[in-house]
Amino acid sequence: MKIRKEDALEYHSSGRKGKIEVVITKPCITQRDLSLAYTPGVAEPCREIEKDISMVYEYTAKGNLVGVISNGTAVLGLGDIGPEAGKPVMEGKGVLFKTFADIDVFDIELKSKDVDEVIRVCQVLEPTFGGINLEDIKGPECFYIEEALKKTMKIPVFHDDQHGTAIISGAAMINAVELAGKKMSEIKVVYNGAGAAGIACAKFHISLGVKKENVILCDSTGVIYKGRTKGMNEFKEEFAVKTDKRTLEETLAGADLFFGLSKGDCVTKEMVKSMAKNPIIFAMANPDPEISYEDAFDARKDVIMATGRSDYPNQVNNVLGFPFIFRGALDVRATAINEEMKKAASYALAKLAREEVPDVVKRAYGGKEMTFGRDYIIPKPFDPRVLTWVAPAVAKAAMDTGVALKPIENFDEYRRQLDIRMGRAERIMTPIYSKARTKKKRIVFPEGEEARIIKAAQLSIDESIAAPILLGNEERVLSVAKENGYDLEGIEVINPKSFDKLDAYIDEYHKLRHRKGITKNEATKRLLTNKNYFGSMMVHMGDADGMISGLTSHYPETIKPALEIIGRDTRYNVVSGLYILSTKKNTYFLADTTVNIEPDAEALADITMQAASFVKHFDIKPRVALLSYSNFGSERGPIPTKMMNALKLIRERKPDFIVDGEMQADTAVVPEIINEDYPFSVLKDGANVLIFPNLTSGNVAYKLLMRIGGANAIGPILRGLSKSVHVLQRGCEVKEILDMVAIAVVDAQHKDGKK
Repeated sequence: MKIRKEDALEYHSSGRKGKIEVVITKPCITQRDLSLAYTPGVAEPCREIEKDISMVYEYTAKGNLVGVISNGTAVLGLGDIGPEAGKPVMEGKGVLFKTFADIDVFDIELKSKDVDEVIRVCQVLEPTFGGINLEDIKGPECFYIEEALKKTMKIPVFHDDQHGTAIISGAAMINAVELAGKKMSEIKVVYNGAGAAGIACAKFHISLGVKKENVILCDSTGVIYKGRTKGMNEFKEEFAVKTDKRTLEETLAGADLFFGLSKGDCVTKEMVKSMAKNPIIFAMANPDPEISYEDAFDARKDVIMATGRSDYPNQVNNVLGFPFIFRGALDVRATAINEEMKKAASYALAKLAREEVPDVVKRAYGGKEMTFGRDYIIPKPFDPRVLTWVAPAVAKAAMDTGVALKPIENFDEYRRQLDIRMGRAERIMTPIYSKARTKKKRIVFPEGEEARIIKAAQLSIDESIAAPILLGNEERVLSVAKENGYDLEGIEVINPKSFDKLDAYIDEYHKLRHRKGITKNEATKRLLTNKNYFGSMMVHMGDADGMISGLTSHYPETIKPALEIIGRDTRYNVVSGLYILSTKKNTYFLADTTVNIEPDAEALADITMQAASFVKHFDIKPRVALLSYSNFGSERGPIPTKMMNALKLIRERKPDFIVDGEMQADTAVVPEIINEDYPFSVLKDGANVLIFPNLTSGNVAYKLLMRIGGANAIGPILRGLSKSVHVLQRGCEVKEILDMVAIAVVDAQHKDGKK
């Protein structure tokens, strides 16, 4: 994946600056709310906490709040760049905590290199946080800081640079050693890199079964041996061995496993050739590993290899560890993260890698086959099962070792609650992007001279999801692209006025519409002056597979040409509009929100079929509710009657559909209401597809959910056309356009399959 400097800077600076914000979790819109949130109501929880300090976990956010603390002395591969320059990384850490484990973060950057000062700051912050994640603090200072805090604080303290890599690589090592046909107690291991990560890895791997006498540690000077004085400290001294070997090359001869936590290109093919049979190489330097994946396999075909990079198999990625380790620790109110909890995380990850990989994970990574073996020794970061495997394992280890103040009684229920808590609505588009990559389609953009459209086209190339076609004057498109620093490589630009098939398009459009009052001259004028007509003709003529428009035009200006030229899918009598609304916990599909003013029962049946078919693209089973002001006949009127009639038609067409109605909106989305008051309904788990009785209700609902409810919206998505045409919200952002590109591509793939 190509990441440009300007893209990264724009990502961090656009809109609200940075990547994180504080949001309130309780209502504060009335005087009463204010009195409860602050004075005088806030005094009551204060009094309770004063009487019993443990109640701070009951009445405040402490139990789900982690402090990410750094002084910026060892930031990623950038080194000592200072606390301000390190802040984007710490915010990024907060993003990962929240995304993968729903843990809130305050990032705190300290302008101090004084070990005692850093320690003291952390200690006095203990009342604020449920845990401390130390980050990007250079060694050996990080060792002193962590050890002091672990001894003096009653909340978990975890230095991810040390233990994160150790835990994840440990899981991969457990599986790699078995696949190599070796035993942990017998393997000879060489570590290159004696900083925080290198020493922590060596210590942790010894706890997993590696014999200390079989370990050699190297740094930039060479082997750490007994009697060496240059560049030594007490932490390196612990691993000093009696040996005549002095170089990395010498230590690798006959070694079973190499752990690289150093710098790129320090291991040669000859060194790899000198290793034992079935050598294991963990080259984890970033961005350039100690030896490239290609060179390692060129030297030896029996290599088992892992790197820190996502573009090769077996990525050792710390995001597989810290969010889930803290989740488990916080949920049992652990006073520490001890060795047994770390080992539990490693064993859980190693075990999960041996399980059958679900299709949803494969699709998230481009549909690549994944089976436990040399190229798959560790789970992928976006595997949703990691949370429900690692967090419970860590929580149980905390309970078994006596550091859990709030033990979990039912782990099955705990895992269920973790799934409910995450919801994973933010990943709703993952399967769509994965499917789009399997067979790219040509998507035409009538508004091809717009900067945001050009950028989205560029990104669709980078993401490998589409072959974009921009309509417009070539010089104008080039000028806009140059002005904004956009790359037009791989993007086709077509000027309708000079298109070599223009005459054929005019003839075909005239043929389609001559009995609708369109003359040849009018056909020519429309195609040359209205790019939505020209784009629709490209799709109709097979020169494009789909069209996206609407950034600068009104909704009817896009849909009318598509209806005239492309027409409806013959299976349906209406075209409809659908919106995807994602909340923190759930995703809902709303229809019809944009097209049919007062659909009858037959039209509502069509709209339901179209929506349900679309939902399946997301690997989601549609559960449909037909909405009204009535619950299953509780009120009479034309709308409840219409929805009941639509239900009958739907069940006649698709008896296996999970669909019910008519019902009120809260009944549809709150399973407790259904299960308590209407146990006969098939919607036991609530609905994820909401069908509205008319355009007014659907349009009002999605806009209120967006503007007041804060739901993320994708749409409007046109359903029921014979080919893939979709409409953008006026003024939408590049990411929203890119999402629509992926949807248009998958829609085009699906329509191809129906031919």
